[in-house]
Amino acid sequence: MIHARGLTRVFKLKKESVEAVRGIDLDVEAGQLVAFLGPNGAGKSTTLRMLTTLLPPTSGTATVAGRDIARDPAGVRARIGYVGQRHGAGENFRARDELVTQGRCYGLTPAAAGRRADELLDLLDLRPLAQRKPGTLSGGQRRRLDIALGLVHRPGLLFLDEPSTGLDPKSRADVWSHILRLREAYGTTLFLTTHYLEEADSMAERVVIIDNGEIIADGTAERLKNDLAGDRITITTTTEQEAAMAARIADGEAAVEATGGAAVGAAVEAAVEAKAEVQGTTVRLRVANAAAALPEYLRTLEAAGVKVATAETIRPTLDDVFLTLTGRSLTDDDLPA
Repeated sequence: MIHARGLTRVFKLKKESVEAVRGIDLDVEAGQLVAFLGPNGAGKSTTLRMLTTLLPPTSGTATVAGRDIARDPAGVRARIGYVGQRHGAGENFRARDELVTQGRCYGLTPAAAGRRADELLDLLDLRPLAQRKPGTLSGGQRRRLDIALGLVHRPGLLFLDEPSTGLDPKSRADVWSHILRLREAYGTTLFLTTHYLEEADSMAERVVIIDNGEIIADGTAERLKNDLAGDRITITTTTEQEAAMAARIADGEAAVEATGGAAVGAAVEAAVEAKAEVQGTTVRLRVANAAAALPEYLRTLEAAGVKVATAETIRPTLDDVFLTLTGRSLTDDDLPA
């Protein structure tokens, strides 16, 4: 059996399937912060709904926090937290009262529910707002209250569906600081969907990309970018003829000799991972390590008499990873779903 605390995995998903999810194999380790990325309709929210027992799968198995989602959905719900895209608190009761009521729903005594509510108010900087109704809170404050509601029963695993959607940049940063703080305080495993690529890139220890109901990439953001997208070098030359020569050199189609007859350019050709792209006087290369390849490339162009007007290196993004895998951009779709 798999349990959220003390053992290896917090959930294991094996070939789950409904209409929007054609088959997913996924293990999540205890303590991880996992970002689940994909375009609208890819199956992100459907997968979360299955894992949280809100939607029964048509086939396959999943064990979440040591409980089978089909055979023991109540056991799963007792051990996980879930923060959906919509607000969880009502409009007519004060924030602290909402937390106490949530605790009572999970079987806490009135005294224990009150203590837990106060603990979460302090953890998420909601203490000054305890007596206010949720409808009077800002978007960021209300989102923090939603997270508090998902943590009342001390789950080892918390699912977050687009936790910062619709917030301004400052509120997004504030929500994220609290998410990371609660993880540090409790060691909570976090599994979240987000359409903010920079959030997944900078915050998550692991990124899982789903498209058309199937996982197409899984790993750290850095490894996915290095292995599947690669760095970029962009240069501009003074003439289109020089740009064409620069591309031929990168592709290994033009021999270059330095002063004294020594051949140069082999290191550049070895570093380039795809055929150079030329547009007017601009040349774009995909390379394994742009910081190392650019100086060698510039020396080779100088030896060939190609005058470079500008040069820059660009680190790939997760959108570049998706583009490489599918031929389209994540940002082409209406991502929030």
